[in-house]
Formats: sequence, structure tokens, C-alpha cells
Amino acid sequence: MERRDPDSAEIERLVEARTCELSAFSAHLQALAEQEKSQLARTLHDELGGLLTAAKMDLSWLQSRMSGSPMQERLAQLGGVLDEAMDLKRRVVEQLRPSLLDHFGLPTAIRAHMESTCAERGLECEVLVEHPCDSLPRETAIGLFRVVQEGLSNVVRHSQCRRVKLVLAGESGRCRVTLVDDGRGFDSGAPLQPGSHGLMRMRQRIRSLGGSMSIDSRPGAGTTVRFEVPVAALPSGAPSSPTADFPTAR
Repeated sequence: MERRDPDSAEIERLVEARTCELSAFSAHLQALAEQEKSQLARTLHDELGGLLTAAKMDLSWLQSRMSGSPMQERLAQLGGVLDEAMDLKRRVVEQLRPSLLDHFGLPTAIRAHMESTCAERGLECEVLVEHPCDSLPRETAIGLFRVVQEGLSNVVRHSQCRRVKLVLAGESGRCRVTLVDDGRGFDSGAPLQPGSHGLMRMRQRIRSLGGSMSIDSRPGAGTTVRFEVPVAALPSGAPSSPTADFPTAR
């Protein structure tokens, strides 16, 4: 029987312990960032939204009392600027904390994001919900939504595709997502490239949720990204899964 060097075994133990610590710390930072985003979204919605609404009401009052005035055109222009500001506020709030996710759940939020993003880029889009992932913990739902956002962003920036398909399926205590594009693809078996932050963020989010992720791609044959997480939340302080399959990034 082959005997292991005690020093090598100790180094492996220390590396594994440090990896778990860093993974847990990364998950903590992600959760903290989402909390800060949620708080900022509420502040913008309530306080900035209130200020803009009050400004619109005051503007309407002025317009009603200056009918026929030479200032009417300038007031109308100011109204247009306020409308743009309110629309910008709404878009920023949605980026920070998607309201559809909180009010209607993960499938609706993912479908709306996929369809709006693909429409802006002129891409064909298909979203299939085979089995809704019901009763997801809030942290798991926002984590999966962010991974879909990141994955679609990678597709838009790098794939040069025409069609994108997403399949969401919940069964056997797992929530599974498959994202497929018909773009240029890449060698998923090659070493990880420097600066591949998008896919690294996806991997770490999935690991922090106790899930796994795999990528299947070949040059000229498109890309398929699969990831799944348990429906039940991980116990507080539990180590995340170290088993995510993670080929090269774009």
C-alpha cells in the first residue's frame, strides 16, 4: 500500500480548509452585496421617487396656470426631462432588485429579463418552464436570477448568436437551469483564460448555493451552460459544494 507523505497530507488539509474559508467568505460578500442593493433600491424607489413625483405635480400646477404663456414650451420640455428621470430611476431600481422576482417568482422574472434583453439585441428567444421551482428561499432565487443575468450577458457580449433558449425545471428537490445559444462557441476543455470574471462569478454563486455547473461548447457549435442547486437552503455556515465542473471561460 502506498503511504502518503505526512507533510503532503497536512498541506492538502490546509489548502482544503482555506478553500472552504474563502468560499464561505465569498458567499457572505455576495449576500451582503444583495442586501445593500435591496436597501438602495428601496431608498431610490421611496425617496427619489417621492421627490420626482412631487416635482411632476408642481410642474402640472404651473402648466395649468400658465396656459398660453411663452414659458409653456419650456415647461413641457422640463416635463419630458422629469419623465426621463423617472424612467431612469425605475430601470436602476429594477437592476438593483427586480420587483418581478419578489412579487411573481423566479420563472416570471427570468422570462421577462430574457425576453427584454433578447429583444434589445435582436435575438430570437425561447423560455421553457417545464416544472416551476416552487418555494425557493429568497437567497436561492436571487442567486439563480443573477447567474442567468450573467450567463445571458456573456452570450450577448461574446457568442455572436442568433437564438437563445433557456429551460427551467424543478424536480427531485433540485432546481435546474439550461442556457443554450447557437453562437460561435469555444473550446470548453481548454484551460481557464485570464480575466474570465463573468463565468467565475457564475461558478462561485452556484457553489455558494450548494450547486454544480457545467459547460459544453465547441468552436462553431454553440454553447450549453447547465447549473442546478438544491431547493432547500444550505444550513447557516455549511460549506458550499466544491464539485462544480468549470471549463474555460470566454
